[in-house]
Amino acid sequence: MAKRVIISGGGTGGHIFPAVAIANALQRVAPDTEILFVGANGRMEMDKVPAAGYKIIGLDIQGINRNSLWKNLLLPFKLMQSISRARQIIRDFKPDVAVGVGGYASGPLLMAAGNMGIPTLIQEQNSYAGITNKRLGKKAKRICVAFEGMEAFFPAEKIMFTGNPIRQESVDIRGKDFEAKELLSLSSQKKTLLVTGGSLGARTLNKSILAGIESLREANVQVIWQCGSYYYDNLKNYEALAGADHIKLTAFLHRMDLAYAAADIIIARAGAGTIAELCAVGKPVILVPSPNVAEDHQTKNAQALEEKGAAIVVKDNDASDQLVTTALQLLQQKEKMKQLSQHIHQLAILNADEVIAREVLKLADK
Repeated sequence: MAKRVIISGGGTGGHIFPAVAIANALQRVAPDTEILFVGANGRMEMDKVPAAGYKIIGLDIQGINRNSLWKNLLLPFKLMQSISRARQIIRDFKPDVAVGVGGYASGPLLMAAGNMGIPTLIQEQNSYAGITNKRLGKKAKRICVAFEGMEAFFPAEKIMFTGNPIRQESVDIRGKDFEAKELLSLSSQKKTLLVTGGSLGARTLNKSILAGIESLREANVQVIWQCGSYYYDNLKNYEALAGADHIKLTAFLHRMDLAYAAADIIIARAGAGTIAELCAVGKPVILVPSPNVAEDHQTKNAQALEEKGAAIVVKDNDASDQLVTTALQLLQQKEKMKQLSQHIHQLAILNADEVIAREVLKLADK
């Protein structure tokens, strides 16, 4: 008999891509599985999930606004309404299991499912669990994690080390170096930095590269600079970029595999999904954790790699002065680059999506 699975969460690509990867794996492992997504109205999952071929229902829920306390006054009411709506969705869809990947919608849906006797699975992507997942973990049947030491947040007997699901098409870089440099109009005679701040971009990374344009030119280094849609229109008109043919500025990279393939060093934020892809790619990495995330989890993610000799970490408030210099110094240290590449690649888990999908189906069978 076909199983019915609800997958909840979203808000950022870091939550959406793993969710879609799990859904795709479920379809491969058990093609007759019926899947419904539950997201937050107005968030990017409401567009991305249908584009991936899945139905999604939105909840009217928001996160805590840390900049304006008065905007949080309606939060308790929205939470109660969302839990009520989630209960109705569960009654209508009749899932065998509910999966939470993090994000605003994950809390109300898993709370409702747990209270209604539906087995739940949490996919915790970060090395530091947030408040919502810690609470949900008390009723969850299984908690799939990507970092060691998660017993600090969840009951040890519920934890399963799976790694984070990744976009397989983005990390398949084998034999693509020549194609990448041709399509991206890069010189095969120059070293290449890839700078990526995610689909929205990262202000600190953008400021740091802008400040180091001349140093990069003098060092004969070219840059694939994915600055984010929010910053692109402003950056492309900067005088410093006029005639800077060593800088390939783009708002978004549709072919991450080619960008990864062309890079000698990758500079990125330290979201869990990004780190999972970087481990699979196996290139030397410099991480600049964002300080503007819940529980500062990006710093903890980055430190977990740094402790294993798998990445170099530059603090956000040091990046403008140190990031480009650190990258240029690393390009001169071939042995260091080799070690970083080996150590980060050893952390790669390529089949996390299928491992999690099979665990979801086990819970559904029970």
